[in-house]
Amino acid sequence: MAKAPRITDVSIGSDGIRLGQFMKFAGLLDSGGDVKEAIIDGYVTVNGEVERRRGRQLQVDDVVSHEGRTVRVRP
Repeated sequence: MAKAPRITDVSIGSDGIRLGQFMKFAGLLDSGGDVKEAIIDGYVTVNGEVERRRGRQLQVDDVVSHEGRTVRVRP
């Protein structure tokens, strides 16, 4: 039986944030260039589906995953 990924909650202090900004803020990647490349190459999922738009507006409780790390948007 597969183990469920550990989800880390990351508080953004508001109701929404763009995917690229959130990935840097949450520490998933360090630079905007790395974020852009990971998203374009299809290595990022939002709520279990591949997301290729860096500017996608995330909402509270959206779950973002990249390279085995999973974080959830919290207010």
